[in-house]
Amino acid sequence: MFGRDPWGGPLEISHADSATDDDRSRNLNELDRSALLRQQLDETQQSWLLAGPGDLGKNKKKQIDLGCMVVSRKLFMWTVGTIVGVGVLVGFIMLIVKTIPHHHKPPPPPDQYTQALHKALMFFNAQRSGPIPKHNNVSWRGNSGMKDGFSDTSVKKNLVGGYYDAGDAIKFNFPMSFAMTMLSWSVIEYKAKYEAAGELDHVKEIIKWGTDYLLKTFNNSADTIDKVAAQVGAGDTSKGPGANDHYCWVRPEDIDYPRPVYECHGCSDLASEMAAALAAASIVFKDSKTYSDKLVHGARTLFKFGRAQRARYSPGGSDPSIFYNSTNYYDEFVWGGAWLYFATGNTSYLSLATTPGIAKHAGAFWGGPDYGVFSWDNKLTGSQVLLSRLRLFLSPGYPYEEILRTFHNQTGNIMCSYLPIFKSFNRTKGGLIQLNHGRPQPLQYVVNAAFLASVYADYLEAADTPGWYCGPNFYSTDVLRDFAKTQIDYILGNNPRKMSYVVGYGTKYPKHVHHRGASIPKNGVKYSCKGGWKWRDSKKPNPNTLVGAMVAGPDRHDGFKDVRTNYNYTEPTLAGNAGLVAALVSLSGVTTGIDKNTIFSAVPPMFPTPPPPPAAWKP
Repeated sequence: MFGRDPWGGPLEISHADSATDDDRSRNLNELDRSALLRQQLDETQQSWLLAGPGDLGKNKKKQIDLGCMVVSRKLFMWTVGTIVGVGVLVGFIMLIVKTIPHHHKPPPPPDQYTQALHKALMFFNAQRSGPIPKHNNVSWRGNSGMKDGFSDTSVKKNLVGGYYDAGDAIKFNFPMSFAMTMLSWSVIEYKAKYEAAGELDHVKEIIKWGTDYLLKTFNNSADTIDKVAAQVGAGDTSKGPGANDHYCWVRPEDIDYPRPVYECHGCSDLASEMAAALAAASIVFKDSKTYSDKLVHGARTLFKFGRAQRARYSPGGSDPSIFYNSTNYYDEFVWGGAWLYFATGNTSYLSLATTPGIAKHAGAFWGGPDYGVFSWDNKLTGSQVLLSRLRLFLSPGYPYEEILRTFHNQTGNIMCSYLPIFKSFNRTKGGLIQLNHGRPQPLQYVVNAAFLASVYADYLEAADTPGWYCGPNFYSTDVLRDFAKTQIDYILGNNPRKMSYVVGYGTKYPKHVHHRGASIPKNGVKYSCKGGWKWRDSKKPNPNTLVGAMVAGPDRHDGFKDVRTNYNYTEPTLAGNAGLVAALVSLSGVTTGIDKNTIFSAVPPMFPTPPPPPAAWKP
């Protein structure tokens, strides 16, 4: 039995079909030829069809079938060779271009404000107390004050760290806190500028060095405290000769005399300023939640203490009253309350900062010769600018609007007082505004005013406001910046003496700075308390350059005496240099404006979120 062919026929060989293989092949070829001849053939196909057995092989060797087309083998090889050759040539050219050194046009040099900023920040490195980090970059400084707090038997606590205030080795917490608040404010507003200058990490490290120390001066883990360390070291020499930080002229690294700690149990001004410093820094470090929360908690505790125990930290006759006497504490209530509101979003702090009675006691509704002068002692003007920011961008409305509008109007009036046309303050012939009415050490007040004018101009522009009114006259924000620039330019060398009042900036600057560490060589010799007087009284320039230090400044006649013993001309301070840094960064680089949002990051929405629409009705 045979199977079936799948095409339908039997598989057995039929003997009836006796045709030979040659016959069958001949018949098939004739059928194929007749089928092909009925189609339209191209020349190549016809040549294949008509070619003899040898010719077909020759044609295959001369041509290449690419699937979609048939091309000449010779043409194909030429094309491939050309592409490979061009590729090798291009690669060779690129290799040459990459290996030959390029002469790009160098970036423009940093502007004078950025150059001065780099140096001004170095001053804080030179003022460090405690264990100096290896990267501090001030070769003539070393570890100092390593027994601060421990050596006072009545205190016995760790007060190592922080900053020396000026040319001495005293740590005054009041101006130190103000300096940290100012630096933090400048970082909050101009973080992008610090980053562009490559100084953001540096300035944050400077702030943290200060806030770490401030946290040591009270029980920062408690919710309620009854005392704060206000000062380490003593400087009163009125009671006769005795080894202390003003009588002795020694390097901080060589101090071997007692350093008493001054504690206060009622210090509303100091506690509120310290609270402002920690609150402002908590915004700077908001990305480090643990540290930021620690700063906020400390700020709350300090402010609570300052409100509960009403007193000035510098009563008459005390050591602080001789050097940094606080005249009032209500301005610190406004200042500290404003910063705590921004740090926490708690409206109770805003309510306190905008209480008319507190504003009245702070001097908001009366003039006086020092009205509008922002300093380590008087925070009212800075508070008004800070709260004007709140009104410009968030406009919280009732019940804060009335006092915020008052502060905003007063800020405008203060900005008017900075302009030469209004004669509110005298100016030297060289153009330096006399915010301290001709008294010594003018520059610390000038730099603060320059910062406020510059940052307020940025506030107005960020709020799409081109200027402000002084009476019936309208002034553009450029006028405020011009004021700030002319004052800082004076400090950097555009003055009658053609000298910079920032050490290390420019070619002519003070060489006899009133500063113990800078005036005594680091030569391995430990000088005694009075043994260092020879360096104090020397006519030679300081052996160590106190880079970035802004000295006290010229007198009201643009005169300046580069004499080490005359601190009214040649002594720098933490508070003064913090204002300088803030003013420089506000004016530095391209105009990028302020950071509008970071300061409000903890502030909740002013108005409740509207409820969502109801769900769609379903029958």
